[in-house]
Amino acid sequence: MFVDTHLHIEELGDATEVVQQAVAAGVTRMIAVGVNLDRSSNAVSLGHAYEEVWAGIGHYPLEESEPDLAALNAMAKDEMVVVVGEIGLDFEHVGGPHRDLQMQRLNEMFSLAVENDLPVSVHNRGAANEVLEAIKSHGGIRGVMHYFALDWEWAKKFLDVGFYLSFAGLVTRPSRDDLREVVKHCPADRILLETDSPYGNAQKRMGVPNRPAFLVDTAEVVAELRGITMEQLGDQERSNAIALFQKMK
Repeated sequence: MFVDTHLHIEELGDATEVVQQAVAAGVTRMIAVGVNLDRSSNAVSLGHAYEEVWAGIGHYPLEESEPDLAALNAMAKDEMVVVVGEIGLDFEHVGGPHRDLQMQRLNEMFSLAVENDLPVSVHNRGAANEVLEAIKSHGGIRGVMHYFALDWEWAKKFLDVGFYLSFAGLVTRPSRDDLREVVKHCPADRILLETDSPYGNAQKRMGVPNRPAFLVDTAEVVAELRGITMEQLGDQERSNAIALFQKMK
């Protein structure tokens, strides 16, 4: 029924158990994302090993190593790669690559995505203005704001440039009224869901490593906020995922 559009399977232990548990819970498609070359390669391998899994290739903004653009570009041709991600900007973390270097790498990854006609999955922490300007500077770029956590004013700005918004366990926090308003007002055809496993826990699972099976915790809250059934949300979210990640079947 549902698609977990962003998770890190390799951090969850036995992949077979993780996938089987997810499918039993109604999460029938998953996108394993990479944060560097090795983990991107692993995501591709998982995509070939499990029919429910597709892959994202990327370079996390806080990675110290230089991205191997040639290798990532070659990997982008693989039939299981549906997105360039996880990529983005993180200006809140102390340490890591300088802002200018992060922005250079983001632009390089955006160019790689456009060249390969792939969407992007964008990490943003404390850099919304810069991310938005980078999107605008790359004609034809399409994608999703991963783990969306901003208010409706920012949501509109990313929706206006054609991006999708992906909601994770944060929306289940009773204190996040601003984010819940985004869920209520987001156009139906721009909503995606994710776990960001093993991170992004729902409120009722705080302190427990997240898993794709737990996506239903977030889905229940999103469906309630939008006044629709879980089945309706599942149908819409799956349709949205297939529309954005076009290699996904």
